[in-house]
Parts: sequence; C-alpha cells; structure tokens
Amino acid sequence: MKIWSLLPSATEILFALGLGDEITGVTHECDYPPEANGKRRVTVSYIDSTQDSGEIDRQVTERFKAGRQLYGIDEERLRSDPPDFIVTQDLCPVCAVSPSDFEGHMEEAGCGARVMCLNPNRLGDVLENIREVGGATGRMQEAADLVASLERRKDAVCTATADATRRRVLALEWLDPPMPAGHWVPEMIEMAGGTRGPIAPGEPSRKVPWEEMRAIDPEIVVLMPCGFGPERAAREAEVLWRLDGWSRLPAFGKGRVYAVDGNAYFSRPGPRLVDGLEMLAHIFHPELFRKMPPLGSVLKLVSPPAGASSVENWTPRFERLLAGVS
Repeated sequence: MKIWSLLPSATEILFALGLGDEITGVTHECDYPPEANGKRRVTVSYIDSTQDSGEIDRQVTERFKAGRQLYGIDEERLRSDPPDFIVTQDLCPVCAVSPSDFEGHMEEAGCGARVMCLNPNRLGDVLENIREVGGATGRMQEAADLVASLERRKDAVCTATADATRRRVLALEWLDPPMPAGHWVPEMIEMAGGTRGPIAPGEPSRKVPWEEMRAIDPEIVVLMPCGFGPERAAREAEVLWRLDGWSRLPAFGKGRVYAVDGNAYFSRPGPRLVDGLEMLAHIFHPELFRKMPPLGSVLKLVSPPAGASSVENWTPRFERLLAGVS
C-alpha cells in the first residue's frame, strides 16, 4: 500500500504502527520520527513561517480574505506515483491540507485513493484516531497496543494529581494575537492538576479579550505557540511582556512562565500528546509527578530581580529546564 500523510500527527501515528516503509509522501512539516525526513515532500506552504507570529497571522488572514489556499500539492507526483491511501484532516484550515483543498487536485490527477479524514477534538478522540488508522491499514493489534500504553501513562498522571491543589493556568497557543489553547489542551491541563482558561475542552482556540484572560490571575503561564519550538516561543514572550498589566501577574513576577515545544507535544494530535500531558503535570506539580520532560523541551522564565523598581521594564529571560521546577 502506498500512503500519503498530509498531516504531521498522522505521520507520527503511521510510523508508530510500523507503516513507515509504506509511506510514499508526507507534508513539508513532517519531521518526526527522524525517518520522516527521508520521505518525499508532497506539499508546500505559501506562508512564510520564519516570520514572527503577528506577521504570520497577517499573511494567513490576507490569503483567506482573497480566497487563496495556504498550501500547494505536488500534482506531478500525484499523477506519476499516486497513493492508494491518504490521511488528512478537516479540523483546522490553517494547520494542514484539508480535504476541500485536496479534492480538486485528486480530480485533476485522476487519483482514486481512499481518503481518511482525522478530526479529533479531545484526547480520547486522538486515541480513537489511532485505532481507526490501525483498522484501515491492517494494524489493529499494533494500534490497540499503542493506545493501551498511552492510556496507562495518561491514567498515571490523573492518579498522581487527583488530590492536588489546582493551579490557575493560562496556556497560549498563539501570541500575536494572543489565543488561549483549545481542543485537547484544556482537558490536558485539568488532567495535569490545573484549572483551564477560558476555552472549554473540545472547543477550538479563539481570540479572547485581554481583560478576560487577565481575570484568571494565572499562577502559571505556558507558552505553546502552534508550530513553534520552546526557543522561538521564548523569543516572542516579550510580546506579552509589553502588554499592559501582564508583567504584574503572579506567574510573571514569580518566574512561573514556561515556553514549551508546542510543535512537538501540544499542536499535533498524535501519540506525543501524552508526553505533553506528563510535561504539564511536572510543571504544575513536580512534587507529585517527578518524571522529567524531554531535555530541551521546556524553558523557564528567570524570575525578575528581587526588589526590582520596575518589573515592566525588565527584559524577560528564559533558561533551560534541567532539574525540577518550583
């Protein structure tokens, strides 16, 4: 079977089920596991993702208003070496190629591949997607074993934090404009021993007024911009710092702001969401959940100097998390 994965999380699922040899096409963003980098890229982005989050948002908005696609497809490859099975998504038109984008390309190329569309909203949906991909590819047992392993780890987090004091948490999946994290992340926050922000579990992220987010008075802020690693998220943290009142929040004043690898552990609805869940549990309650996050996946804000005359004028700095957090 020749498989095209038009979704980075689907690529991770397919490899985890032992289907790497059958993948003949992946997106320009598929970089995990490392073997995915050796696969043929069959999509291209028309957005310059090297720019800051404000500029990326402007580009996306302009293309949507003009009715222009965000992604292109390798039509020549689609004609010359068509896949038998395509995995894509219809959850977010910004994050990856959607069926509406791809349908016309398939018709023009005369491609009759079977298409599976993954649209998870909760963590349980992600686990069910793994089962569905396993069923569609003849890897039902592998899928069942993988899901069982992920569920055991999830349950371990829930057990560890069941009686914990709830931390007031604000997680942001975009910084300019700021957008609280949605879909599966609010549920992950609650499982890890926190109280979610203004987005309910299963709901998509959206722009929320600053006043509403400040009213949460968060003890912990987690920066997890979609598609960004921790270093890039930390660099853009000054966007928040410059906004009125944010530097006076408890999380900023006490250094309880964390830049995490949103691209790897929060944005992609695949197996590594459970790694993200464990990461949050350690950040919120290191005394209860001691498993350390993967090295380099979390950067922690350095607390402002004691007695600083103007916290607002202090430049935020982040350091790599090497040991427990406080």
